[in-house]
Amino acid sequence: MTKSYAILPCNGLDKTTGCLSKELALQIQEQTEDSEIICPTFVRVSDVPYKKALTEKELLVIDGCGTRCAGKLAAEKGLKIAAKINVADESKKYGIATGTSLRLGENDLQLCERIVKDLLREPATTKAETEMVWFPQTLTYETYHKDKFIFRLPENEDFYFNENDCWAYVSGNKARIGVTDFVQKSLSDIMFFTPPGMGTAVEQFEDAGSIESGKAVYEVICPVSGKITAVNYELLDHPEYINENPYEKGWIAEVALSDFASDQELLLKFNEYFEVLKRKVDEFHV
Repeated sequence: MTKSYAILPCNGLDKTTGCLSKELALQIQEQTEDSEIICPTFVRVSDVPYKKALTEKELLVIDGCGTRCAGKLAAEKGLKIAAKINVADESKKYGIATGTSLRLGENDLQLCERIVKDLLREPATTKAETEMVWFPQTLTYETYHKDKFIFRLPENEDFYFNENDCWAYVSGNKARIGVTDFVQKSLSDIMFFTPPGMGTAVEQFEDAGSIESGKAVYEVICPVSGKITAVNYELLDHPEYINENPYEKGWIAEVALSDFASDQELLLKFNEYFEVLKRKVDEFHV
């Protein structure tokens, strides 16, 4: 059975990627049961006409480019995003260049077809993938003090870090991922969480959701490659959990690993990343 979406597309119809966003919304509506397109101009003024759709359906945000106007609008309105598409990112992912005309060409339509096909494909799951990552009940932390701030880092040997300040806790062939204390303190009060799509494939250093404060939007750069098997949906209602503890209650997602042997070559262990953390803290607080 296909999902039913409330689809919020980009409003940039003066750009090719914006026109692609509209075409994607139409194709998804046509190929799913009872999906509804949400007008971004209208919903900015009042979301009352869409209350039923936004309550009963999963919200799918389609951004055209890096401006992410649809995603930002959803965040401003406090809407819970179930899935998101960025046309410019998908173009790079599939190696299909978009055209320059507002009338969609062959490449543009081919890109639409690929995106819709992958979005609506039912992900195959195994029993192992539905099992949650075993995670320690308690963690031991090393701390680094700078002025009135305290930055914590778990010492457990199964934690790995990238220089984008994201972590992965590896247990067997799966990993739990999240952001470090440096991220949450740099952003200050986190107000919105955009989850990665369940069942989607993610490569090492690709986006795996995002978090947003009044200061900035931070894309979670995945430390490992694999398939998203779990998402911490509690963050939709309680993004502040990331501020409270980004390693425990504030974790982002879980990933079924596809090539950790290769991923590991570009990751840092505790001692290495702790030095990176201290350097960044010192620079950040200069």
